[in-house]
Amino acid sequence: MAGARSAAIRLTHSSLFLLSRAAAAAATRRTHLPPSSRDYSKMASSVGINGYSAVTRVLFCGHYWPASTIYTKEYLQKYPFIQVDEVGLEHVPDVIQNYHICVVKNKCIDSDIIAKATKMKIIMQYGVGLEGVDINAATEHKIKVARIPGSTTGNATACAEMAIYLTLGVLRKQKEMDAAVIRKDLGLPVGETIFGKTILILGFGAIGMEIAKRLRPFGVKILATKRNWSSNTVSCDLDGLVDKKGGPEDMYELAREADIVITCMTLNNESVGIVNHKFLSALKKGSYLINIARGRLLDYTAVFNHLESGHLGGLGIDVAWTEPFDPEDPILKFPNVIITPHIAGITEYSYRTMAKVCTCFSAMHKVVGDVALKLHAGEPFNEIEFVN
Repeated sequence: MAGARSAAIRLTHSSLFLLSRAAAAAATRRTHLPPSSRDYSKMASSVGINGYSAVTRVLFCGHYWPASTIYTKEYLQKYPFIQVDEVGLEHVPDVIQNYHICVVKNKCIDSDIIAKATKMKIIMQYGVGLEGVDINAATEHKIKVARIPGSTTGNATACAEMAIYLTLGVLRKQKEMDAAVIRKDLGLPVGETIFGKTILILGFGAIGMEIAKRLRPFGVKILATKRNWSSNTVSCDLDGLVDKKGGPEDMYELAREADIVITCMTLNNESVGIVNHKFLSALKKGSYLINIARGRLLDYTAVFNHLESGHLGGLGIDVAWTEPFDPEDPILKFPNVIITPHIAGITEYSYRTMAKVCTCFSAMHKVVGDVALKLHAGEPFNEIEFVN
């Protein structure tokens, strides 16, 4: 018995020694993390690291874009310490105090809602659109706000493909083709080719670059605007990709050359309604307008009037001024208008990738899920881009 007790004591001392060494090593690792990583790791201290003693809760706002929630739940189903819920937009203020991560979707997260989010650590958005989040209020409440960069999820690629789809749709007169099929007509309508056109990309970010890469083989001239064209802000070689580039101040001059304008810029106070009467009037008569960014970049009245007068040859949009868009809106009565239900970034691939980090579109759900797991474990993040 004495021998057994002695062995047990030696084992206990050995275990304590090993545990102390492990704790010291962990402390050393934390100490040598970059300051930002140490800060993010602290987020998890109240959530439940070490043995997953608590549940980390992820809130998806609203029932639109349902695949984001579905894919995220699927990705996290083997982790019982992560809970994923989807709540109607009107109920978000009533339950947000129970969650640690919030995926915004199309919910406006204002200062009143943020004040109630007493357990919140991270507010996230798929893609770059954070205009609905009061970032200053989040910062005051020590809540981090992040976006999922499209380049890491396939979102930029998906949006670029949608821009091409809408461009071809308005050029080849999709609505008139549908009507011709119903009438059993052949050889109508007579559409236009994208070949030989001059295309202006407003906002040469990740999506704009992917659009340009896909447009180049069509035999087009590419113009583009960007706030900063320095080499550290452009992740690709522009030689052979952009024929003429400029800043926001050059958009009217470039518009005069364009046959097609594709808007993919970020929405902020300066860019709301930037595609207005002055800009549209600068375009050639019969030019086409494509928008895959945010509906409010376009001045509704100006767009409507230029369609009605025939100055705009066609409009293709994946985003609208109000969403969901009113199917009875008079702008949809024009035969040269195509609208899709805000699905540019919604593909199997992009959703699953995003869900892994948090939850969103195919690639995005992977990002959302991984963020939840890392928050729970107190590990630093590298899949998302913090803005505060």
